[in-house]
Amino acid sequence: MNTKRSRRPLTLRDVSEASGVSEMTVSRVLRNRGDVSAATREKVLTAARTLGYVPNKIAGGLASQRVNLVAVVIPSLSNMVFPDVLGGISAELDDTGLQPVVGVTNYSPSREDAVLYDMLSWRPSGVILAGLEHSRAARAMLDNAGLPVVEIMDVDGEPIDTAVGISHRRAGAEMADEILAAGYRRIGFIGTHMPEDHRARKRLAGFEERLGEHGLQLAAREYYQGGSSLLKGREMTERILAREPELDFLYFSNDMIGAGGLLWCMEKGYDIPGRLGLAGFNGVELLDGLPMRLTTTDARRIDIGRRAARLVAGKEPRPESGIIALAPTIMPGETIRKH
Repeated sequence: MNTKRSRRPLTLRDVSEASGVSEMTVSRVLRNRGDVSAATREKVLTAARTLGYVPNKIAGGLASQRVNLVAVVIPSLSNMVFPDVLGGISAELDDTGLQPVVGVTNYSPSREDAVLYDMLSWRPSGVILAGLEHSRAARAMLDNAGLPVVEIMDVDGEPIDTAVGISHRRAGAEMADEILAAGYRRIGFIGTHMPEDHRARKRLAGFEERLGEHGLQLAAREYYQGGSSLLKGREMTERILAREPELDFLYFSNDMIGAGGLLWCMEKGYDIPGRLGLAGFNGVELLDGLPMRLTTTDARRIDIGRRAARLVAGKEPRPESGIIALAPTIMPGETIRKH
C-alpha cells in the first residue's frame, strides 16, 4: 500500500532537540528510569506527545523491521457491530501471514491514546482503527508511524491516511427519505447520549437535515446513557410514547434498541406499520429472530473490515482520494408502510 506520507520515523534525537535535553536523559525518561527531575520529565514527555514519538520496543537486532501484527483499535466488543468488522479483517488477513491484535477504547479518547501508544511501540505492520475523530496526540502518533493507517466505519471527514466506511450523514438522510415517502410525519428519535459516538451523531444530523428540507423537524427525542440493550429499547420506547402518544414513527440509533422497542410495541398491541412505523440501523443478525422484521440500514460491516485489511496487507492500492466509500443500503423489513 502506498501511503501519502514519506516522513522518516521519529528518533530520540528529535525528542532531544524538541525538549532541549540530552538523548540519554530522554531515554531514561521514556523508560521511566534514572534520577530525572519532575520538570525535565514533563518537558520530555510533552515534547514526545507533541511530536507523536513512540518508543520502539523491538529488540535492537530487529529494530529496523516490523512485526507481523496489525493493530486493530475499536471502541467496544459488547456492541454487536464490531465482532462482524473483526471477522472481515481476520478473513482477509488469513492468507497473508499477518495477525490482527485488538485494543478496545470504550469510546474514550484518552484510552485510545494509551492503546495506540502501546501498540505502536511494537511496530506493527499497519493500524486499523474505528472513526475519524482522534485526539491531537493520537493523530501525531499515527502521522509519524510511517505505516498504513486505515480509519474505518466513517467517511464523513478527512482521513489521516485512508478511510473505509459509509457516510453516516447519507445513511440518516436516506432513511428520512424512506420514512417520508411512506407518509409518516410525527417522527421521534431514540439514541445514545454518548458524546464520543460521532457516527451516531452524524447519522442524526443527516436525518434532521433531510427532514428540514421537507419543512419538518423531530417531534420528540429520547437519549440514554451507556450501552445498548433490548431492555433499554423497551424502556425508552415506553417513555417517549407516554410523553408523545401522537408520534407515528420511531427512528432508533441502532438495531438493538430498535428490537427492544419493536417487542414492546407488539406487546402493547400497536398497529405496526400502520399506526406506528419503526426503523433501526446496522442490519445485525439479531433481527432474524424477531417476530416482525425491523426496517434498518446495512452498514456494510464485514465489507468494511475486508477492505481495510486488504489495504493494510497490500492486496489493494490506496485510492488517490484516500477514501473508499461504501453505500449504506436500506433493508425495508416489515415495520414501515409500503409506498
